[in-house]
Amino acid sequence: MSRVLTIANQKGGVGKTTTTRNLAAAWAERGKQVLVIDLDPQGALTLSLGVNPAQLQQTVYDAMVSSLPLADVVHSPRGRIDLAPATIDLAGAEVELLNEIGREHILRGKLDPVRERYDVVLIDCPPSLGLLTINALAAADEVLIPVQCQYLSFRGMQLLLRTIEKVQARANPKLKIAGLLPTLYDARTVHAREVLEELRATYPELLIDVPIRYRVGLADAVVAGQSILEFDGRSDAAAAYRQVAEVIVHE
Repeated sequence: MSRVLTIANQKGGVGKTTTTRNLAAAWAERGKQVLVIDLDPQGALTLSLGVNPAQLQQTVYDAMVSSLPLADVVHSPRGRIDLAPATIDLAGAEVELLNEIGREHILRGKLDPVRERYDVVLIDCPPSLGLLTINALAAADEVLIPVQCQYLSFRGMQLLLRTIEKVQARANPKLKIAGLLPTLYDARTVHAREVLEELRATYPELLIDVPIRYRVGLADAVVAGQSILEFDGRSDAAAAYRQVAEVIVHE
């Protein structure tokens, strides 16, 4: 059975896209066939896979708002990684779908016919708790929450956890939390260390205790259209994402 994993946090800049991109690379490296779905109108995941949004004729938006199958918008930019790309057009989807019956299940309906082609499906969410994120949660088996090691990010996570509880109660009772992943961790600062310790104390059963340290190489890899595993496979960031992929596989 394939696994559908949504990467979500309503706060921007916490490493959702970086995590999606590098976990996809880690699983592909292990021989898995991976589909990544870019559900963020900013299209950062699409760009990080070397796909130019300006050259796309059809995207996730077209699949979401019409009868077009999801398979018709999928690209294969990297070996074992397929991509359902996004452009800024996706920003209009929430308004267009507002009056649709069963609007929170549209992505699930689009994904079901293709999910068994893949070992893992990863959905990258926008920095909001709107209809796109609700669709991603309703379509997923599990949700992974990147948590920036800063106090405001930690506090904002409470809102996301409440939203997940509502989705579990009303739209997807099988949804589980794959874990909380500390990101952008800078061990040199007292603040980051304190937030990590708070995560350990508050969520010991949910925490994936493999902090993703802040590294310039992670941003440089995006510019190069590569994962950190390709860009600098011997770095501690690459090792951390490989370890996180291993942890999630064996849950």
